[in-house]
Amino acid sequence: MSESGSFTFKVDSAQAAKLRAILEEKGFTFREVPYTIYGAQKQKLTVNAYTSGKLLVQGRGAQEFIEFTLEPEILGEAKLGYDEVHNPEMFQPHLGIDESGKGDFFGPLVIAGVFVEGELPRQLLELGVKDSKQITSDKKALDLAEEIKELVTLDRFNVVVISPEKYNELYVKFRNLNSLLAWGHATVIENLLTRWPNCPRALSDKFAHESLIQRALKEHGKKIVLQQRTKAESDIAVAAASILARAAFLTRLKYLGEKAGVTLPKGASAQVKAVAKEIVAKSGAVALKAVCKFHFKTYQEVVSGD
Repeated sequence: MSESGSFTFKVDSAQAAKLRAILEEKGFTFREVPYTIYGAQKQKLTVNAYTSGKLLVQGRGAQEFIEFTLEPEILGEAKLGYDEVHNPEMFQPHLGIDESGKGDFFGPLVIAGVFVEGELPRQLLELGVKDSKQITSDKKALDLAEEIKELVTLDRFNVVVISPEKYNELYVKFRNLNSLLAWGHATVIENLLTRWPNCPRALSDKFAHESLIQRALKEHGKKIVLQQRTKAESDIAVAAASILARAAFLTRLKYLGEKAGVTLPKGASAQVKAVAKEIVAKSGAVALKAVCKFHFKTYQEVVSGD
């Protein structure tokens, strides 16, 4: 491991406070850094404690600081928890793909992809990007999505929004959610590969065999290495894609609700069923089909009066 580098750790608020006191003793200069509790610097070494709980240590002297100060005095163990060592692939050029809305009765299915290379993975980590399922606030997801778009730039991400009406049409064609998802993933991959044809691989959460996506790919995507794994959102590109997908889902769900004259809830709960009944009573089954995924059992229960 080189003496300099960029390393990340997870710390709680008490550990961050204790570390600040140590940094003050060691003569670090403190400065304001976006999304941090504090940023500290001494010569070429910087230490940033983010509000997300991430601690970033980078620059000359990073290894020595980690081994002789951070691990023994703050972490209490030598776990070498920096991303470059444990997950070097995350910092290499690749696409991350994720979706939102597949478990929601109302609203679209959204598939998003993000291409990362160079400094982008580290910059996204510094931004506080993480799996959208860990972000409990819709507003936070929407705000973070805008920051990701600004950082990543338009040519490095792609978002495909499949409206309920288009989704229902495709479901009749595919007769299988995994096949529909594979088509959506392949579409995003193809769109990004037209801009980044030399991208070597694409990573997504595991939902079916890779061959399902492979068969859906066209000319650009035939050479790319497809990877699927459980909890792929731990990868920074997939995490960024998950946030973009969720934000697009929330935006379209709100729009569909305004159009239908009712607030459309997320998920597939009893509240969802109650709102579906309200739509049918007010505007009929056709209006419901325009805002929902009709293969959910909720649809049949509502239109049949159960």
